[in-house]
Amino acid sequence: MAKKKRGYALVRRLRTGPIWPSICYPKLAAQPLREDSVLSGPLEPTNEPYAIAKIAGIKMAEAYRSQYGSDFISVMPTNLYDPGDNYHPELSHVVAVLVRRFHEAKLSGAKTVAVWGTGTPRREFLYVDDMAGACVHLMKTYSGRDLINIGTGEDIAIAEFARWSPRSSATAARSVTTPWSGRHAAQAARYHEARQARLARRRRFRMAYAYLAPS
Repeated sequence: MAKKKRGYALVRRLRTGPIWPSICYPKLAAQPLREDSVLSGPLEPTNEPYAIAKIAGIKMAEAYRSQYGSDFISVMPTNLYDPGDNYHPELSHVVAVLVRRFHEAKLSGAKTVAVWGTGTPRREFLYVDDMAGACVHLMKTYSGRDLINIGTGEDIAIAEFARWSPRSSATAARSVTTPWSGRHAAQAARYHEARQARLARRRRFRMAYAYLAPS
């Protein structure tokens, strides 16, 4: 009981809310993504456990607002990037992995950089500082139950983004799309396993913190 009261007081004092990834949307949700699309269809199977946990958090925020009157808001960012991103050659996301590949091409003098897949999927990207600014703006101006998407409102094909990337890394290398092969599938499987392991570690940490935190 004491923990619930303390958490409620923290929410009221900080006027903050949870931030959920766009993976919470259904796999086949209409584009562009709308806030009311959450729970409107099946999730991406490979990310379903992660997405369900985040959706539960959204519903928790709504319940706190309904039951306790908490000024608690939820926001949904698009794909974020920043200098502190994960630049692992196999486990990183689109922006970070392309930055790494073109940087390595610059150092090695390589003429081409492989981009897995067809390059036709489209993604929307947002710099993390802009995300932080949007959160501050919402905390000052918005007080509602509804989920809020945060993004630029513009998407870009992966192939097009890859053609733009060399200019930011000052290299003459050009991107070449590469069909997915068995090797790429194996790397994707390793990425998924590593991601699940990271999520499991986070869950264990949170459980330990909840157990050890003073009441």
